[in-house]
Amino acid sequence: MVIDIEDNNRQLTQADCRSVHGVEQEKIELIKAYLQGAVYCWCKNVKNANGENEWFAARDFLGGENFYWEGTPMFELYDYYIRENPNDYEYAEKQAGKAAGRILKRLLVEDERIFETCSEGLRAREYRWTGKTDDE
Repeated sequence: MVIDIEDNNRQLTQADCRSVHGVEQEKIELIKAYLQGAVYCWCKNVKNANGENEWFAARDFLGGENFYWEGTPMFELYDYYIRENPNDYEYAEKQAGKAAGRILKRLLVEDERIFETCSEGLRAREYRWTGKTDDE
């Protein structure tokens, strides 16, 4: 579950999520499982100085030092976009990153944990676990 703190705490729904096309649903499910593991690891281990959960975006799991996707389910996204535009590696990386962000958003909307989201002044939407689940 995702609550948009910039939109009067509106709960996001599937209608707020854009789809990723060109990748088989089975592969999307593997990507979601991979990202969910990254999210849960982040929520457990990344805290600020006050012990509060830190904000995260897809780039925290998949960019910077984590750019090497080969051998992971994430590579399917890059592979799709490089087949779409052979030899345009920058395009493939950028589009795969955007697609990963869309998959992450859908994953969090479907999750039982409650996340806050914001994008104010940011290039990428960020999320933070509230420490609660939707059955609390």
